[in-house]
Amino acid sequence: MTGMLVTAAATLGALAGLAAPRIARAFPPPEPPRPSRAGHAAPRPTGQPGHGVPPAVVGAVVCAGLAVARGPEPALPAFLLVAAVGVVLAVVDLASLRLPDPLVGAAALGGGTALTVAAVAAGSPGRLALALAGAALSFLLYVVLALLPRSRLGFGDVKLAAVLGLPLGWLGWPTLWLGLLLPHLLNGVLVLALLVAGRVRRDTALPFGPALLTGAWLAVLLA
Repeated sequence: MTGMLVTAAATLGALAGLAAPRIARAFPPPEPPRPSRAGHAAPRPTGQPGHGVPPAVVGAVVCAGLAVARGPEPALPAFLLVAAVGVVLAVVDLASLRLPDPLVGAAALGGGTALTVAAVAAGSPGRLALALAGAALSFLLYVVLALLPRSRLGFGDVKLAAVLGLPLGWLGWPTLWLGLLLPHLLNGVLVLALLVAGRVRRDTALPFGPALLTGAWLAVLLA
């Protein structure tokens, strides 16, 4: 049973990864990069679909990992739905620095509906209340971060953080706090490594969505 569950989850993730590059092409960058003070366009990120690890492999690993970590619990479909859409969002954000509202909304609707069903099935409305509180707290914290001077967070990041707060809140406050902290640690290490390697400049626009998604995924695995 566990093997079938992991295989089904990996298949879902792989299908999401296979669809991600095609979906990403439907969401081109909203505008060209603005010239820097030196008169040159700030470099764009190089994480276009098709470079590095194939999205299908990433999706399979992400969803299989969730199935192994959480097992056949009622909330697993919610985690898998959010993760599958998250794989697509990561590819889109890497390609165009966008977290489109239709995709974020699909993650919110799928995850919220599945968690509601899980709460009814498990007879635990308190867990659903925790999930909603996690989403609200994540939203408020990221609004504050986005409004800070020189912040590079966009409101797509804010909305995605709120969506990820649903499954993180479902698992409890420690998991929620870890899921909120890890993205910044991961992003900081990545940016530092890219700067040292000369791959980016200080004014290079970089996506934050993949770090948000990876941090939430790791927090769930460690819960």
